[in-house]
This record gives sequence, C-alpha cells and structure tokens, in this order.
Amino acid sequence: MKRSVKIVGAGGYGGLGIIELLLSHPEAQITSLVAATETGMPISALYPHLSGFCDLPVLATTDPGADEPADIVFMATPDGVAMKTAGTYLDGGAKVIDYSGDFRFNTTDAYADYASRIGRDPQHAAPHLLPQTIYGLPELHRDRLTPDRMLVGNPGCFAVSCILGLVPAFAERLVEAAPVICDCKTGVSGAGKKAAAIHHYPARYDNMNAYRLSGHQHVCEVERELSAAAGQPIRLTFTAQVVPVCRGILSTLYAVTGAGVTTDKLLDCYREYYKASPFVRVLDRSRDSGTAHVRGSNFCNLVVDRDDRTGMLRVVSCIDNLMKGQAGSALQNMNLLCGWPETMGLLRPGAYP
Repeated sequence: MKRSVKIVGAGGYGGLGIIELLLSHPEAQITSLVAATETGMPISALYPHLSGFCDLPVLATTDPGADEPADIVFMATPDGVAMKTAGTYLDGGAKVIDYSGDFRFNTTDAYADYASRIGRDPQHAAPHLLPQTIYGLPELHRDRLTPDRMLVGNPGCFAVSCILGLVPAFAERLVEAAPVICDCKTGVSGAGKKAAAIHHYPARYDNMNAYRLSGHQHVCEVERELSAAAGQPIRLTFTAQVVPVCRGILSTLYAVTGAGVTTDKLLDCYREYYKASPFVRVLDRSRDSGTAHVRGSNFCNLVVDRDDRTGMLRVVSCIDNLMKGQAGSALQNMNLLCGWPETMGLLRPGAYP
C-alpha cells in the first residue's frame, strides 16, 4: 500500500513542486492539500497543467478534512508555521519535512541567530523539537536520514549550492579558512509566488541586483556545515543577486588553496567525496554547465577548477532552486526517511532548452 501524503502550503511554488514529483512516485500518494489562501477549488484550477493528473481540492486550514491523518506531511510554508503545527503531526505518527528555517537548527541559540537575520521573533515556538530534527542535505547527512527519524528541516536553496560546492575542499583540508567568497545569482521564482512590486515585469526585466547585503539568512547554514567539515570556524562573504530568469541558482565560490594543491587533486577529491551521491555531477573546466542544464532536475552540477595564477579554488555550482534547492531535496529526504531508494521518483534529466 502506498504511503499517504499531505501537503500544507500546496498553492505556492514549493507545494506545486512536490505535487509534480509525487505524481510519478511509485510508493507515495497525495491524499490531501491544505493552504491558507486560494482554497475551495481544485489545485488544477490554480495550475491548469495539473488537470487530469491532480484535481484534489485545496482545503482551508479550518476545513475538517485538513485534519485527516497522513503518513508523511510536507510543510511548504513560510517561517513560523511549522514550529506551531509540526508537533501535532508528529504526535499522530507522521514524518514531517519542513521547507522553512523552523527546523534547520538543533539549538535555540542557532535558531535565534537565523531568526534575527529575517526579522522574526528569536524565540522558537517548539524548542523541545529542535534536538530531534535532521538537516536535510542527504549528501552530508545520509547516514542520519533513516526510517527511525521523523522530522527534517529542508535546507535553503542558496545553502544547497554553496555547501555542495565547498564542503569537499574543506573536509579534505585543501583550502584555507579565509577568505571564502560565495557569489550567488538566483532566478525570480526564488522570491516565491506572492506578488511584490520589485518583481513585476517592468522592474525585473533587463535588471539584476544584489540584496540583503546586511546578511542573508542562508549564511547560517553554510557556515555551520563548512565549519563542521573543516573542524574550525569558517566565516564567509556571501552576496545574493536576483537575475531576470525564472528559475535556477548559479553560485561561484572561491577559497585559497593550500600548498601543493592542483586542479587534478581538487577534481579527484570532489569525485571521491561524491561518488555515492547520485545527484552531484563533478565537471572539469572544459565542460559547459549552466542553470539550463539542471532546470527541472534534482542535479547539482559542480565545475571544479583552480586559478593557477592566483591560487584560488573556483567552483561554479548550478542547481534548480525549485528542485534541488527545494522540492527535489524534500523528496530525496522522504525517500531516505521511508527506507526507499534515494533516487526514487527523481531520476530525470529535466527540460532543455
């Protein structure tokens, strides 16, 4: 029998992404869709391309049907929602995978640091759940994403691209602790579905800009994971930019290589580190790779290089922000939590051009 799945926040891009993936999953079945807005209609009325594939109604949170139990609950909701509701689902025996930052951290201090960057209350509403959560980046924490686990904090999209792009070099001590630079560009879909004047077509077309220069919230995740790999504190300079494309993240990552480190040594390190990670592709500088090559897929393409003139490691990391940066990673986490093959429902090449 297939596992039942509830999607909370079904009307946004994150909810849509997991719906699209689950429709072809052989072991899971969507049984209910819940949202705070755009309710009382089939999901296919919101997204006509789903007609005939998923016509389930989008239930309001107050609808009695929204309380029906499920084996797996995806919380495709903004910050502050899952921390107030995840406990109820967990008490009912459901596995919970949260898209927001509510459960990316194991301590109240770490959460408070994150919350301060986005102007939220630093007090977590369910601090007793934080020690239970697993940071849902399978390439680093696959051994902890096991069927006995119930709660996962899906990683941030920028964090995925930066961590995957840098962690092998730090884990193998091939780079210095400083400086570390993450220059990251994202498509407009990263801002979500809610309308904002700065993302209207006249403001966004033929325009790119940096934002949150005072401190992006995903830096917390990147520094934590790199520090753990390096065995010492790592601090980085992170610049996020919006470019006029729909989806995709391209992160160009820099660090100073150690003595005797060559491009070949870096490539060998990355290929060995990710040899058991089916969604990471390590490429050399001769390979063409951009966001179009991962669009609609769960792959992360890493072009690994060393600038011999300056001695800098340079990694170009490309993901689809709505897939490997969101719904794809969420499904990957679900597979591991349920004891299914990690690639189930995810091995597809995406769409090109």
